[in-house]
Amino acid sequence: MKTLMGYISGLLFGLGLALAGMTDPARVLGFLDIFGAWDPTLMFVLGGAVVTTFIGYRFVFRQEQPLIGETFQLPTRQDFDARLIGGSALFGVGWGLSGYCPGPAIASIAGLTAPLFAMLVAMVTGWFLARAIPARS
Repeated sequence: MKTLMGYISGLLFGLGLALAGMTDPARVLGFLDIFGAWDPTLMFVLGGAVVTTFIGYRFVFRQEQPLIGETFQLPTRQDFDARLIGGSALFGVGWGLSGYCPGPAIASIAGLTAPLFAMLVAMVTGWFLARAIPARS
């Protein structure tokens, strides 16, 4: 049931990105072009996500346990390390160069283009490289 809920959540996320136009890399690149033809659409999508998350967390934490699962799973690490900083930098550079972040990229697979394919290959390569770099505990 937990896996099914994960798939349903991912489907809703992808549909939301598609409806908001975030699967179009030109829209994302337009947001990053603050001194040119700036497109504020991404700001409104991110703002909607923040508001939804804020309200959702208030509702969820009133519950004693999640509907699916035994306990809530929240991140506990609060430190910064080279892997986090490096991964964040690579994510930002990749997003800025391609106009895709992982969610919209996966949601756009049906209309696969050469730039999208290159971004997906780079993303998967990054996942494997990140796993190869030992984490400090």
